[in-house]
Amino acid sequence: MQLRAPLFCLLTLFFSASAYVIPLRRVRIPSNIPRSPSENDVFGHRNPRFAMKRQEPSIEPNNIITLVAAGSTPTSTRPFIEATLTTSTIPTSQPFPSSDVSPAPIPSSTLDSTTTVDAASQPSQPPIDSDGSRKYVVAHHMVGNTFPYTPQDWADDIALAHASGIDGFALNMGTDDWQPARVADAYEAAKQSGLDFKLFISLDMSSFPCGSPNDAQNLRNIVNAHVSHPNQLQYASRAFVSTFAGESCNFGQGSVPDGWKNQFTRHPDLQGKIYFVPAFFIDPTTFKNFADVMDGDFNWNSGWPIQVTSSFAQNVLAEQSNNKEKPNTSLITAGSIAGSLANQVEAAVASTLTDLQQALTKFIGSIDTDDEHLSGLEALQGALQARDGESSKRAYMGAVSPWFFTHYGADSFNKNFVYLADQHLYSKRWESLIGARDQFDIVQVLTWNDYGESHYVGPVKGAQPNSQAWTDGMNHTAWLELTQYYSTAFKTGQYPTIEKDKIVMWSRPHSTAAESPDPVPKPTNFDILQDAVWAVVMTTAPSTVTLSVSPTSFKTFNVPAGVSKLAIPITPGGTMKGVIQRGGKTIVELNPTQFTFQGSPQSFNFNAFVASAAAD
Repeated sequence: MQLRAPLFCLLTLFFSASAYVIPLRRVRIPSNIPRSPSENDVFGHRNPRFAMKRQEPSIEPNNIITLVAAGSTPTSTRPFIEATLTTSTIPTSQPFPSSDVSPAPIPSSTLDSTTTVDAASQPSQPPIDSDGSRKYVVAHHMVGNTFPYTPQDWADDIALAHASGIDGFALNMGTDDWQPARVADAYEAAKQSGLDFKLFISLDMSSFPCGSPNDAQNLRNIVNAHVSHPNQLQYASRAFVSTFAGESCNFGQGSVPDGWKNQFTRHPDLQGKIYFVPAFFIDPTTFKNFADVMDGDFNWNSGWPIQVTSSFAQNVLAEQSNNKEKPNTSLITAGSIAGSLANQVEAAVASTLTDLQQALTKFIGSIDTDDEHLSGLEALQGALQARDGESSKRAYMGAVSPWFFTHYGADSFNKNFVYLADQHLYSKRWESLIGARDQFDIVQVLTWNDYGESHYVGPVKGAQPNSQAWTDGMNHTAWLELTQYYSTAFKTGQYPTIEKDKIVMWSRPHSTAAESPDPVPKPTNFDILQDAVWAVVMTTAPSTVTLSVSPTSFKTFNVPAGVSKLAIPITPGGTMKGVIQRGGKTIVELNPTQFTFQGSPQSFNFNAFVASAAAD
């Protein structure tokens, strides 16, 4: 996702508490950053405006897609994933799965890009909600990171995402001249997959020019190329289209609303064809000004508690201390669990948190900004009339994300900060979305492959935006196990049954107090984070879980059946190990030997190392 030069001046706004600030997202690779010859070739095509033009490769991507059907022999040893229908109803008022409910089976090892999917086990369509509408879970896919993709790469991504409870990709498009071809490959791969997997265009307006009618014509052409494709996401009988940003685009018209209305949504090329749900970074109280533009709203920033900066956190801590407010330490197992066992787990987890972390708990997974956006949509809805007899309800798309860290220095893209993702942000945000699912039509996972900002849940592949320093060896696909569990609950209103005990663990690779010769300093807001190993365990029955970071440093939790969120502090030299035991027998053991918590890293890396294991 490229950035126009004028956007660089917005950098200092990153750390504002406002939820309406545009996050400076896409990065460009400057010529002064050393790269290997192969990287130079790739980046020459990824960012033609910011790298020397190079000859196109003579070999075209392979157009053959291989799908491994149920019962067939894969070409390599790969785990199978099944999506299991759910059995227990989630009351709207209860954001957490019941303690006696367990998730569908997910592979025992961490997923990778070669995962084979048993397509026959997947539901043919997303479930229909009680009001007759469908809820979707989609993932944001950065087309700008797919220059070397073949159709088979798209097929692999689609199969893995679908098996993980994801119904489609939001294809983030920028201005690179090769991106339309990759998008066409994605649509074709989705069609050939035979899966009910949908795609839609997300126009990256931090990349596309938007000052003239010709700029709008380019966007209309991009959208029209796929508007009637069988795998295009249709919403209210129209092609779903989204954006990243675009709130300053007027396309040569008198105002931004007029620009989008006259040159896009109501232009004869698109009128009546599209359902437009942009991510405009504006105050939701101004949504009513876009009555002829917005069919719905995508709240991009809702995926993280972005207001929690270092100064904000200290103010919250001071206020809590002055008011002698008891911190909210309700971190534990997802579930309506009665009795002392739940209280013991809660107390044990709370004991791992610093005072600062306890003060910030209430912001993690919060839907406060969603409420603001929903209020704005309600006002927008009041300014609209139903089109052709259809419901005038505006669609709302919320975000969920497991992490955020980016580390580009002032000599490159000047992006070096973190958002708070401790205390099981991914699980807690999902649980909040599920608890208020009647308010959310679509959930977008941020992201499938945005390596530069470390919030990817898909495999590390394609062309990275010079993020290898913090993504090498940092596979996040274990988070897809949580994605499948929670997405099923969101779409159906029921949590799936746990058929295998499993554990997912993650941690940063070094201490927040670590020093390094890295010429790029620690990221802004690093001091709001805590040195800990975070874990989510899924148990089929009451169990004993032991988390350890050394032979002499461990915590043991007696957990009920269901989903439990646990943690243990870690210090330099520590490792990561988790064991689920029941009846005196070890059911699951996770011990990733490639992880050691460092005290003096060669470079700062606040990305997450993620691993998982499940019972045989």
